[in-house]
Amino acid sequence: MYTIKDLYDLNETIAAKLFDGKTYPWEVLAEIGDFILELGPTLPKEKFEQIGEDIWIAKSVTVAKTATLNGPLIIDEDTEVRPGAFVRGKAIVGKNCVVGNSTELKNVVLFNTVQVPHYNYVGDSILGTHSHMGAGSITSNVKSDKTLVVVKNGDEKIETGLKKFGAMLGDYVEVGCNSVLNPGTVVGRNSNIYPLSRVRGVVPSDSIYKDQDNIVIKNK
Repeated sequence: MYTIKDLYDLNETIAAKLFDGKTYPWEVLAEIGDFILELGPTLPKEKFEQIGEDIWIAKSVTVAKTATLNGPLIIDEDTEVRPGAFVRGKAIVGKNCVVGNSTELKNVVLFNTVQVPHYNYVGDSILGTHSHMGAGSITSNVKSDKTLVVVKNGDEKIETGLKKFGAMLGDYVEVGCNSVLNPGTVVGRNSNIYPLSRVRGVVPSDSIYKDQDNIVIKNK
């Protein structure tokens, strides 16, 4: 339930080739920056313009004057970057996305039609198409004891070998306001996280996360 195939529609990202040959989505985190540097110069000049040494922005993108953009960075078509947004670099932002006021991005892939619109921190994370993070929700990407992140699903544990790992959100995930997604969180497709949640481990697809001991499957 936490492989790339389980979580994402790769037709909904300009970065599909980044995932080639990999099983788990967090395997791409170490390669995002280099992938941007390879892909950026090949993007069609009729659609994209290079506005910095390592920054490629589609011409249909709207960027507020007070937003800060650092490379390596690619922003795909018809996305809106709102006032006060801060992109620290190593970010791929898809089509029709919203990067909102005071939102910070770092080492991420946002698939098409992702919204991180209000006071969000998204670091070392992958957000699937049509996923949405409510106001004030964040990905916590480093454990307090600084040990390597392990993805836990009940008694199953997957060693990632990563010190920095935020969250893997599948397609159509809704995260409620002021929630914290702890390091190594994986949320399956079409799932909802209640506001003010503290999430850790794997949340199944098509479920509603109320708290760690109260995860219910949606009625279909």
